[in-house]
Amino acid sequence: MNGPSTQETRVPTTATAPTKSVQKKAGLAFWMQRVLAECDKVSADFAPNPVHDLRVALRRCHSMADGLMAIDPDKSWKQMKRAGKPLFQSLGNLREVQVMREWMERLSALDDPAARSLQAFITSREGELKNDALSALQNFDRKRWASSCNSLPRRAARLRLSSAVFKHMALERWTEARELQRQALRNRSQTAFHQLRIGLKRLRYTVENFLPQLHEAWSEEFKEVQDLLGELNDLDLLWATACDIKAFPDEESRLRWRARISQERAERVEKYRQKMLGRHSLWNIWRSDLPHGKHIQSAALRRLKIWASILDPDFQHSQHVADLALQLYDALAGETLITDQFQARVHTVNWRAILISAALMHDVGRSRQEKGHHKISARLIRRLTPPLGLSEQDLQLAAHVARYHCGALPHSRHKPFPSLPIEQQPKAVQLAAILRLANAFDAAGHISRLQAQTKNGMLNIYAQGYSPFGRVAENVAAARHLLELALRRPIIVRRLVNSRSSVKKAKPSALRKQRVNS
Repeated sequence: MNGPSTQETRVPTTATAPTKSVQKKAGLAFWMQRVLAECDKVSADFAPNPVHDLRVALRRCHSMADGLMAIDPDKSWKQMKRAGKPLFQSLGNLREVQVMREWMERLSALDDPAARSLQAFITSREGELKNDALSALQNFDRKRWASSCNSLPRRAARLRLSSAVFKHMALERWTEARELQRQALRNRSQTAFHQLRIGLKRLRYTVENFLPQLHEAWSEEFKEVQDLLGELNDLDLLWATACDIKAFPDEESRLRWRARISQERAERVEKYRQKMLGRHSLWNIWRSDLPHGKHIQSAALRRLKIWASILDPDFQHSQHVADLALQLYDALAGETLITDQFQARVHTVNWRAILISAALMHDVGRSRQEKGHHKISARLIRRLTPPLGLSEQDLQLAAHVARYHCGALPHSRHKPFPSLPIEQQPKAVQLAAILRLANAFDAAGHISRLQAQTKNGMLNIYAQGYSPFGRVAENVAAARHLLELALRRPIIVRRLVNSRSSVKKAKPSALRKQRVNS
């Protein structure tokens, strides 16, 4: 049979809709338990409705895992998806032929020779696929799934629904699906519309699972558009199967079927265009409720912060280091020793955002091992998929900054460092030097305020609660060396006294309001 075996098929418009009581059910715990209940129902005879219901339950669990995996790196999410994938795929193959029968009966007369050929093929194929589905159901580890019904919902409960993080995730899905629509309407191929359908489902499930208020407002529109794309997929699959098995006895029969399917398909494409194109399209309505402007990058940083907090064994330390690093950065910016932005070819680098990211994530490597954790942190950051609002280049820069918050100084013999564009290397060293010094200040445990002032070619850094004696002072003296090299001037660290009026306060940069806890 043509078409990907894992594609999802929908219930034709004549199918019974779920009851309101079922529609109100939500949450990972509910859907994981629902999988186990539907397994018992489907095993009787693999009838269309139980097959559909079990696939819906599995799909809900997988879609929630996809969303949570982007924030929570715990391997249990992948394990849950892997456990349900064979059953989901086998049921998908079976569901394809069951829906195909419903469409065939809807579009043709009983005495149609092509319909009889299709009926014979579907009956034979359905029996084979029911055996495959039964085997997949028997191999499905229900005990392991049941144990995950307790642990995974607890992990999911740590993330607040309807937060800016999930709105940001929905915006990513919106952006991806909108691009898929552009491709589908340009070439109108079966594959392009199928990919658009998947993209819209990803958006729909993100909203449904994590943004309940938006889903309440958008659910009917989502369903209507999804139904149109689902019917397009059904028609394409029916036509491809009929051609593949040579169901048409003559050219007249083939043309008649082709005309009917083309007409049904064109009607649905036009209905879709009416809803999804123009100034008042559903795209624009949905976009208006999602983050805009500076809030996009702010939400992206929050996602990185949550990711780091899950891995970092002492995230309170990293938050304090980030706060000190930003204070020092703003103080240096106030002294015009550094700048907020740098035009790197076609990409404007927001260095303050890079510093925030690196500071919050600099110790994630401790989740693996203590020795060499700075190198591990850099590797983990490089492997991240950039959230919308941050680029691949941004994460690479943050990885370099985190890499040198301790340990050896940046050097050309270190493999990752020379890969940076030559014009960005000095700035990356500056940020690493700021982070390194902030990390040393945090070791004192009671330093909460930093200021800076240039005088007679020297940089004076004032730290509230700092003492020039002891181990902390030694660490600070060693850590300031990289910043001296980066700024090309000597640095003296002094104790900040509240009455010192001669010390300039840090001038807020363009992103001053974007605090660590944003």
